[in-house]
Amino acid sequence: MPEWAGRGDSGGRQRRAFVVGGALLGVAVVMLLAAWRSSGFLSDLLLNIGSSVVLAAISYVIFDPLFEEARRARVQEHLSFDQHAFVARLHRCARRVRILDTWTILLEDTHREETLRAVRTALANGAQVQLLLLDPDCTAAQQRSEELERQRVDVPRQIRTNLRHLALFQDTLDARLRRRLQVRLYDASPSIQLYQWDSRALISFFPIGKLSFNVPQLEVDMDSPWGGFVHARFEELWEHEQATVNLERYWSVTVTLRHDDSDVVTMQVPYVSVDGQHYVDCGGVQVNGPLTVRAVLPPRAAGGTPAMFALAEPVEEDPTPAATVRRHFDQKYGDGQREIHRLVPPPGGPRTPDPRSAAASDAHGR
Repeated sequence: MPEWAGRGDSGGRQRRAFVVGGALLGVAVVMLLAAWRSSGFLSDLLLNIGSSVVLAAISYVIFDPLFEEARRARVQEHLSFDQHAFVARLHRCARRVRILDTWTILLEDTHREETLRAVRTALANGAQVQLLLLDPDCTAAQQRSEELERQRVDVPRQIRTNLRHLALFQDTLDARLRRRLQVRLYDASPSIQLYQWDSRALISFFPIGKLSFNVPQLEVDMDSPWGGFVHARFEELWEHEQATVNLERYWSVTVTLRHDDSDVVTMQVPYVSVDGQHYVDCGGVQVNGPLTVRAVLPPRAAGGTPAMFALAEPVEEDPTPAATVRRHFDQKYGDGQREIHRLVPPPGGPRTPDPRSAAASDAHGR
């Protein structure tokens, strides 16, 4: 696991204190030796100055860490989240950027281009950028929408829009920068909002009926108790395999189209899950005849292991109308021409695929 940036800063500050203190002590030694070798007024002058520098060196080594601890413990309060100030800080980041939120206002139309430029600069500076957003398909996303009913905010829709722009942004990065950008979705009740740049961060809590951007924000040092608390919460979600899924698994699903018992083509396709049903967009592939599909469903989906399905075209008479399914695709991927099919158990009931072909399909999905 990567070392927490704040802790690295603490070690650096301690080394700086000893280096500065050692340098002052060296200067003092030189002055005292010169005083010993000289006489008269010059000797007295060097002796007094050298003694003062010794005291200054000792004081610096002792008191600088105390002053640093007091500075770290100080919490600054801001009336609301300042997007422009945070984006300006991103341009200077060289170690770590972390965002924990339901969705982020930084990717809305007003700030998106500026934010993505700043993220690209931080990545080029060597920073690791980690975003942890709420899963738009989880119960907590719908509950947060209900809490914000008076604000008329559709939380799942906002998150899907964020994720669409992040997926498009990832595609513009070269391999070196893409490795430093990680996006995951969490399935848990949102409690803390975190915006970290290197060793500093803005934190707040989710109020009932209000947007978290419009409430007071606490600016803290990540070495402080507050920083340690939010760091632990972020790590708990980030490392929880059952509670998180990465953007790649959210964005597409691996399917293998089969005719009779032969594989036709294996590909990554867009998908959505609506009311417990799974739909795939097979655009660009002619789906004719009695085809079946071997699919690697999302990790938290029912039947998430590779399984066999038949394809059915959604119609308005379905429990979930075709227009509703199409609207979910448009929210997730943007407007476009689609060949949408619902994954249904094949005739004769569920079938377990050949283990070797299933393993190969799963490896392709990773």
